[in-house]
Amino acid sequence: MNPSAQAGSKKFNVFAHFKYEHLVAGVSGGVASTLILHPLDLIKIRFAVNDGRTATVPQYRGLSGAFATIFRQEGFRGLYKGVTPNVWGSGSSWGLYFMFYNTIKTFIQGGNTTMPLGPTMHMLAAAESGALTLVLTNPIWVVKTRLCLQCDTAGSSSAEYRGMVHALAQIYKEEGMRGLYRGFVPGMLGVSHGAIQFMTYEEMKNAYNEYRKLPIDTKLATTEYLAFAAISKLIAAAATYPYQVVRARLQDHHHRYSGTWDCIKQTWRYEGRIGFYKGLQANLTRVVPACMITFLVYENVSHFMLRRKKLAAVQTTAEQSEEDHKNKNTNR
Repeated sequence: MNPSAQAGSKKFNVFAHFKYEHLVAGVSGGVASTLILHPLDLIKIRFAVNDGRTATVPQYRGLSGAFATIFRQEGFRGLYKGVTPNVWGSGSSWGLYFMFYNTIKTFIQGGNTTMPLGPTMHMLAAAESGALTLVLTNPIWVVKTRLCLQCDTAGSSSAEYRGMVHALAQIYKEEGMRGLYRGFVPGMLGVSHGAIQFMTYEEMKNAYNEYRKLPIDTKLATTEYLAFAAISKLIAAAATYPYQVVRARLQDHHHRYSGTWDCIKQTWRYEGRIGFYKGLQANLTRVVPACMITFLVYENVSHFMLRRKKLAAVQTTAEQSEEDHKNKNTNR
């Protein structure tokens, strides 16, 4: 084999570690958590874009007040505005993220899933996965944000989009690809969120299994997955929340900013430091349970599917071996 062919073979070696089970498990976790906790996500977005200067964005007094106001003015359906793109976005994002992450991580491990990696390698794999996922899913998040911000108040409605497909078409028609990729820059900065979260989660899992003198890919108990997921999400959310506020405001069509830096300057000028943490309570109330549900579902579904695949492979090998043995005896 010539050197260029060898280089090409090494370059695309990463695809040899792809397992669709991680994609399916990630989608399952993302969809489950979204369907349960979407109302909190909607409230978080409305808090985040509320700069106190935009008349079309309603004012809420606290989390419970927001729930009561939305339910009274918009009904139960109001709490689930934007749920369709959120399900698509969360499902596809988590599915792609877990798929990319495990593919890259296993590639770094050389196919040996029991080989521990350091924090730097975990962060690198997570950051690469986050960047790839964001490129593919940013338009869905723009649509979700726009739909969540269609607020019905007494005697008026800010509804501009009839649904997810209509929103995608309208945004592309009126704003082009640029409109579908609003918030992309702060979103890329937010890749650090996933990197911090996955690094923390993996390091805790590995340390715990090493403490128990077990392989690092050993399946844990439900409470252990929930605890590690919650801690990792709290650490990541506290460190990176301001970018989510900036991203939501850039994606909100009620606001007009010339770019990321303009949004940061205006938020600081008119609201100060607290402006970058608006909606944090609602966000933590949503993202911590969402992360716990997502990771728990993912871990159980992926372990179940991979175990079945392994057992099926063992059974196939045994049957093939038995068949070969029979053929040998027949030939004698």
